[in-house]
Amino acid sequence: MKVLIWTQYFWPENFRINELVTTLRREGIDVTVLTGKPNYPSGRIFPGYRTTGIQREEFSGAEVIRIPLLPRGNGSFKGLLLNYLSFIFSGYLFPPFALRRKKFDAIFVYAPSPLLQALPAIFIAWIKGAPLIIWVQDIWPEALQATGFIKNSWLLWLVELTVRYIYRSADSILIQSKAFRPSVERLAGDKRKIHFYPNSSEDFVGSSDAHSPQSGVASEIEQNFSVVFAGNIGSVQSCNTIISAAKLLLEYPQIIFYLVGSGSQAASIASDIKSTGLNNVVMTGQLHPCEMPAIFAAASILLITLADVPGIDGTIPSKLQSYLAAGKPIIASMNGEGARMLLDANAGIVCPAEDANALACAVKQMHEMSPDERARFGQNGRVYFKTHFDMARRARELITHFENISGRK
Repeated sequence: MKVLIWTQYFWPENFRINELVTTLRREGIDVTVLTGKPNYPSGRIFPGYRTTGIQREEFSGAEVIRIPLLPRGNGSFKGLLLNYLSFIFSGYLFPPFALRRKKFDAIFVYAPSPLLQALPAIFIAWIKGAPLIIWVQDIWPEALQATGFIKNSWLLWLVELTVRYIYRSADSILIQSKAFRPSVERLAGDKRKIHFYPNSSEDFVGSSDAHSPQSGVASEIEQNFSVVFAGNIGSVQSCNTIISAAKLLLEYPQIIFYLVGSGSQAASIASDIKSTGLNNVVMTGQLHPCEMPAIFAAASILLITLADVPGIDGTIPSKLQSYLAAGKPIIASMNGEGARMLLDANAGIVCPAEDANALACAVKQMHEMSPDERARFGQNGRVYFKTHFDMARRARELITHFENISGRK
C-alpha cells in the first residue's frame, strides 16, 4: 500500500507523526512524506535546509519531499500567518510537479494547527484520485479563539466556512479526542465518516535510549526530587502556573522543577525566574528527542499544564501518552478530556488548570508519598498506555482504515 502523508511539521521537528511514519514503514507501508522546511519551534530554518526550492531526503525508509515555506520567526501574528499561508501556497504550486508519476492508495493529513494546511491536500487528492483522510489534532476555529490568535468575528466566521469545506471534502476524519466530536460533526455534515483515533507514543520503557548513558541533564534530574515538564513552552501551556507553584515551594529545597523545551514564552519565563531569584526552577532549553527517554526515566514526577480557556479543554496533549508510556507518576494541572484520561488511568494527581496553590499542594502530596505509592501510579499509567495507545497496534488499525477507505474509493 502506498500512502502520502501530508504534514507541515516533520522530523527533525519533534512531532508525533515522526514515530507514526517509522511504525508504518515497519509494517511494510510504502510512505512518502510531503512537508515543509523545518523551523519549529526556533522560528529559523534548521541548518542543512534552505527556505527556497524542493529538497528530498529519507527518513526511516520513507521518501521525504520538502516544499518551501517562510519560517515562523518569533511567533508574532504576522510571522505565524505568513508561515501558514506560505505552506498553503507552496502546497498548491510545488506538489503537482514533485509528486508527478506517483500514485497513492490514500492521502493522510496530519493536522495540528493550522488545519488550513489541508486545503492543498484536497487538490492533490483530486489530482491523484486518492481518498483523503484528515487526522484532526486541534479543533478550528475554537483553537484560534482559545489562543487569541484571531479575535475578529468576521475572520473567525470565514475560517469556520473554510474548515467546513475541508471536513466535507475529506473521505474520512479522525479525531484525537472524543471531545472533538460535537464540533467536528457540526461542520462535517456526515457524522459516519468521523472516527476516534488517539495519539500514541513510542514505548519509552522499552527504548534502549532510556537505558543508555545519561546526559548531564538527566543525571542532575535523577539526583533531586524532580518535577519535569517537557514540551512546548507557550501561552496555552500556562507555564507561569509552574513558576507560581515553585515560588510556593521554596521552603522545600529538595523539590526542583525542570522545564525541558522551548517556545514563544520561554524568554519571559526565564526572565521571571531570574527576576524573582528562583533557585528551584531549571530551564534546560530544547533537547534532542533521543535524550527524552533518559530524561523521563530520571524524573520523579512528570508534569503537564494547560491554560484555563474555553476551546482547548477537549484537547489531549500528545505528551500525555508519552508520560503514560514512561511509567512515571504524573501531575496534571488541567481541565477537560486530558484530566479525565489521567483519572481514568489512575496514574497520578489532577488539579484545576492555572491554580498554582493546587499545583503546589499536589507536588507536596506526591513528595510525601512513599516510593511504592508513586511507583503504583507509574505502573497504572504503563498498563493504560499498553491497553489504549500502543503504537504498533494503533498503526495496524490505521492501515486497516486506509485499506477500507481506499477500497470504497
